[in-house]
Amino acid sequence: MRVAVTARPGLPAQGPPGPPARTAQAPRSDQASEASSGSHRARGRSKMLRRPAPEGDSTVLIDMASGTEKGDSYGSTASTSQPDGDQAPAGMVSPAKPRIADFVLVWEEDLRLGQQQDSAARDKTDTHRAWRETFLDNLRVAGLQVDQRHVQDEDGAVHYILLSAPWPVLCYYAEDLCLKLPLQELPNQACNWSAGLLRWLGVPNILLQDVPDLPPEYYSCQFKVSKLSRFLGSDNQDTFFTCTHRHQILFEILAKTPYGHEKKGLFGIEQLLAQRVFRAAFPLHEGPFTMPPEGTRVPGLNQRQVLFWHWARWRSWHKYQPLDHVRRYFGEKVALYFAWLGFYTGWLLPAAVVGTLVFLVGCFLLLSDTPTQELCSSADGFEMCPLCPDCPFWTLSSACALVQAGRLFDHGGTVFFSVFMALWAVLLLEYWKRKSATLAYRWGCSDYEDIEERPRPQFAALAPETALNPVTGVEEPYFPKRSRMRRVLAGSVLVLMMVAVVVMCLVSVILYRAVAAMLVSRSDRTLLVAWASRIASLTGSMVNLVLILMLSKAYVALARVLTRWEMHRTQTRFEDAFTLKVFVFQFVTFYSSPIYIAFFKGRFVGYPGSYHTLFGVRNEECAAGGCLIELAQELLVITVGKQITNNVQEILVPKVKGWWQKLRLRSKRRKAGASVAAGQAPWEADYELLPFEGLFDEYLEMVLQFGFVTIFVAACPLAPLFALLNNWVEIRLDARKFVCERRRPVAERAQDVGIWFPILAGITHLAVISNALLLAFSSDFLPRTYYRWTRAGDLRGFLNFTLARAPPAFAAEHNRTCRYQAFRGDDGQYSRTYWNLLAIRLAFVIVFEHVVFSIGRVLDLLVPDIPESVEIKVKREYYLAKQALAENQALFGTNGAKDSRPPASESLGPQPRRPEASQAHPGPPLWGHVGSRGA
Repeated sequence: MRVAVTARPGLPAQGPPGPPARTAQAPRSDQASEASSGSHRARGRSKMLRRPAPEGDSTVLIDMASGTEKGDSYGSTASTSQPDGDQAPAGMVSPAKPRIADFVLVWEEDLRLGQQQDSAARDKTDTHRAWRETFLDNLRVAGLQVDQRHVQDEDGAVHYILLSAPWPVLCYYAEDLCLKLPLQELPNQACNWSAGLLRWLGVPNILLQDVPDLPPEYYSCQFKVSKLSRFLGSDNQDTFFTCTHRHQILFEILAKTPYGHEKKGLFGIEQLLAQRVFRAAFPLHEGPFTMPPEGTRVPGLNQRQVLFWHWARWRSWHKYQPLDHVRRYFGEKVALYFAWLGFYTGWLLPAAVVGTLVFLVGCFLLLSDTPTQELCSSADGFEMCPLCPDCPFWTLSSACALVQAGRLFDHGGTVFFSVFMALWAVLLLEYWKRKSATLAYRWGCSDYEDIEERPRPQFAALAPETALNPVTGVEEPYFPKRSRMRRVLAGSVLVLMMVAVVVMCLVSVILYRAVAAMLVSRSDRTLLVAWASRIASLTGSMVNLVLILMLSKAYVALARVLTRWEMHRTQTRFEDAFTLKVFVFQFVTFYSSPIYIAFFKGRFVGYPGSYHTLFGVRNEECAAGGCLIELAQELLVITVGKQITNNVQEILVPKVKGWWQKLRLRSKRRKAGASVAAGQAPWEADYELLPFEGLFDEYLEMVLQFGFVTIFVAACPLAPLFALLNNWVEIRLDARKFVCERRRPVAERAQDVGIWFPILAGITHLAVISNALLLAFSSDFLPRTYYRWTRAGDLRGFLNFTLARAPPAFAAEHNRTCRYQAFRGDDGQYSRTYWNLLAIRLAFVIVFEHVVFSIGRVLDLLVPDIPESVEIKVKREYYLAKQALAENQALFGTNGAKDSRPPASESLGPQPRRPEASQAHPGPPLWGHVGSRGA
């Protein structure tokens, strides 16, 4: 059967809230006594759920310590209707219209278990029930309206808890959270440099699209209840707070509400979700994303439909992203991710064009390359020494195809492209800083991390002391920096240990490759013998993948525990610390194989008759054709194969999970007697979607791609092209995922992309050094140049110049002579040519990195981090703020008492006492902090 228990919205116009309506009480277990005690302490929770009010703000919004009775059953909802005969006082703002819900909590109950559970499982179930009851009781004490709906059949029930915040609660927490609300509307100032360039050139811009309901921009400031009438739209309670504001307020309350002893961590919705007391907690989407039959001509499309039609559809792949719409619906944090993804993708276009031209130049040079022609026509002229102990002798001409493929990437144009990509990466980051600063200013979050961001609830509960914030002057929970630094250092030791484990796994994979190549080469099949090295490399990659997946799960869990232990004050710092730890691990796992091939494989093998070994196994040699072509092959597999696999996985896995979730929930509805065709409630439809899992994996995928595009670009000039093609798909794939397949995330504010920018800057510096080493030690560019200058300008005889002869002892042992690639004499010792080339290579590395770093530094100085137009606007607002401050000081000095109490028209509801222990802290004047942001 289907049951719905509803609660009328609104709070009593006068007097404290009445007792909640009662239903049949569920028995509580003795093991849950601590959770129940948290409910009785709810009246004392005002210190955690609220902060002291500034002087001059005498308006009290809601009695946080009202006489709500305890012990209500889980299914009860608070009755908030006015008593008969009570009339709202004159001058009160009319109440807002009822809303469906601002937030939804979901939990599922298995009715089949019953008495089949053992005592431990029954105690756990009773404890979870008590935690839920206590948590919901405290939400009612905090002023939220709680409504329950459920779908039940003979096997189980799905319970939906609908939460909404009345107008007084919204106003109180808007001031408590320092939300910025609009003062004056401005025209939208969004601009795109490519659109301006095409307009100046008079070229039609196919990237433009007319997206309806463009969000305006505002002059805004932190909300203050006593100045309510000065904010834009304050006369309409239904629209004054946007949906994202409501979600932020509800999530703040949920994150801080206790269900037991705070010092034991028994508070907040995140802990309840981790303990599976609740199965989900999410804000509702604004209606369906599917378009009506009339299409876009219908007025009044919801924001989700607008985003789907103009952003998430595959047909919009060639259009600009509506970032202001994305920001309005998902918040600044998500919008900044898509802004970065679109910006990076746009900058890949010139890199892809230049890389393709370099590849085509290589195709052209291949036709007239003398050393390659000599190799392919040598027939049996060069018999090569075995590549492993049991490998046969082989002829150099058999590697003709691989050498030709290597020449497509290894030529003089690659040097130019490496310099180009290094400067490209520097300019990309410099101009992204400008773009990020512009978006942060337009969206009103330029000073979010320094001023507006509040301490994490977990930090506030566990911090041992309090101290004044040096910026805001507000007393906050505090954890000593020296103690945190000790914890960070201790955690870093564990991180290094995990990295060492990864390196050990890499060494084991290298040994596996050597042993596997040796075993395959013993086969009687000629084809297997010829491909022994490739087979060993492929199977080694599979073994490496299994090890990475096993270690990754353990490491991520360890990183999360360490980051919590380090006690970071804000969510931004917490996420930055966690991201850095996980990225170090992912960097080692993903880049270890290319780094090994590029800089270690084939470097320490010795010479025939005196080969070097590791744990008794001969060191790996580069396959026929050299290590550079093997590195190019590895990069092509990563940039093409891995990205295609990831995209297919991102398409299929959510569909399979979503299909299973819908099948399971709709089966319950059919058993409950409800017709699926009759339509679903919004909370039921959203619960069928997949949970939002954060942006870490999205950022990680793009940052790793950025590393492959820049660090090893000398080995594969086509990498930017494949990255560009992938990102065109990735943008729409992620957009569709956010709009259609995932539950709506809580809108989070952010000032920039966080720790990812320093990581990108570090990758850029590493790329310069990496490409210098690749060109110097892995490429034939310098040996060819040296031979051209000292021997023959047409490179005739270069192939014989690069091959050494096996020592006489080795030739006598095998009764045949052979060649191997090295600059050594007949005795196996390095020749004079080797030392000359070594000096040239080291000089090339030093000159290359100094020139590129110097040019990059000049570009950094020439490109300002903040656009001049934004600097002028910031200075203008600072000037206006100083003027407004002087006027306010003059006003308070002459008529301070007049503004100490809001007029009747600004009264918001009943005004009970504030806690006496709270010391009022003087807040900033209304115009003390002004910023421009979008709606």
